[in-house]
Amino acid sequence: MTNRLITILPGLLCLTGVLVGQDVKYNYDPTADFSKYHTYQWVALPTAHPDQLIDKQIKADVDAQLAAKGLTPATGNPDIQVGYQISVDQERQWNAWGTGRGLGMGMGSATSSTINVGTLGIDFFDPATKSLVWRGMGTKTIDPSGNPEKNMQRMQKAIAKILKNFPPHHK
Repeated sequence: MTNRLITILPGLLCLTGVLVGQDVKYNYDPTADFSKYHTYQWVALPTAHPDQLIDKQIKADVDAQLAAKGLTPATGNPDIQVGYQISVDQERQWNAWGTGRGLGMGMGSATSSTINVGTLGIDFFDPATKSLVWRGMGTKTIDPSGNPEKNMQRMQKAIAKILKNFPPHHK
């Protein structure tokens, strides 16, 4: 039994790392008729935008997801407008270890480090009603100090996860 646990434990730890990766949430207006949206246009939202490279990548990844869903860019009067907001916050991470012998005896140590947690929000607006009809958000999508290739892959996956439920399926 102990050998089985030792064999299974690393796999469970890897799975836990995947599950706590990117946190994605979405919400939408249940009264909106999403079947009428076929064309879209980008709009700038009031937010601190990232550098031009990340801006270009976010738009390209969203464009690819929307194209896969049958939406096309519009130059004139779009059926829906899309914009994004991005935020990078710093959080304190604690790493601790220790050895103990019970009754408070033992040694230990803790170190802290600062990590960046990036949140990407994608919003869809109905230009006719001038109202927000769908919002998706993903946290832990951007690490500006990380490896650019991994950052691009992480962002592509996050945008796919965020837009997985767009448009929503009414029951």
